[in-house]
Amino acid sequence: MPDAIFAHPRLAPVYDTFDDDRDDLAAYLAIAGELGARTVLDVGCGTGSLAVLLARHGHTVVGVDPAEASLDVARAKHAARAKEAATAADGAVEVHWLHGDATTLPALDADLATMTGNVAQVFLTDTDWARTLQGIRAALRPGGHLVFETRRPEHRAWEEWAADTGPVTRDVPGVGRVERRSRVTAIDLPLVSFRFTYRFLADGAVVTSDSTLRFRERDEVESSLTANGYRVLDVRQAPDRPGREFVFVAQRTS
Repeated sequence: MPDAIFAHPRLAPVYDTFDDDRDDLAAYLAIAGELGARTVLDVGCGTGSLAVLLARHGHTVVGVDPAEASLDVARAKHAARAKEAATAADGAVEVHWLHGDATTLPALDADLATMTGNVAQVFLTDTDWARTLQGIRAALRPGGHLVFETRRPEHRAWEEWAADTGPVTRDVPGVGRVERRSRVTAIDLPLVSFRFTYRFLADGAVVTSDSTLRFRERDEVESSLTANGYRVLDVRQAPDRPGREFVFVAQRTS
């Protein structure tokens, strides 16, 4: 069950406004080019920021997400971009949106699968993580690649989250001013839980979203990839967040 921040019909439309600049997406676009990927599977595509960016640069994209409300935002973003492309005569934006998760994917023969925004950390149990890796592997062509990021546990990001609890207010197009507060609710490593509280100033409505993430060590991630049919080719730093995250580049072994 996806978190309310992605699945609630009032929260999904405000997500992008609070997500700040997605500088991380440029690195994924570059990796797709580096690997020569034509068809890209975006797992946990959310509101479609990466999927639409990839499509704009000529990649065929399949975006899958279990949160229908986020997919609605992604479809609207896709439609707006397609309209812009048609007006500018610079080609159509090709994205296929699927409601589901990695375990429900058809065989796509994809060249590359991505998980951005630390999607890899939402899989809390070893079983769910393994099933996700296996589902992605089945959707890739033989020799296809999987690229994803995950926060480095030694950076202890939860300490920054616990210290940064002040309200943030943004103007959301079509919604109005929205205030967000956050707090860490539990630290039971490798699991960290937190809550976002949103207040919609136009009508006073308050909606909360609870999340839990799992922080895996590098060797733990590498072992899980090997056990589920991948070869680890590289472990990089996120260029926009040096020292804070691992970026894994893996390849389906057969």
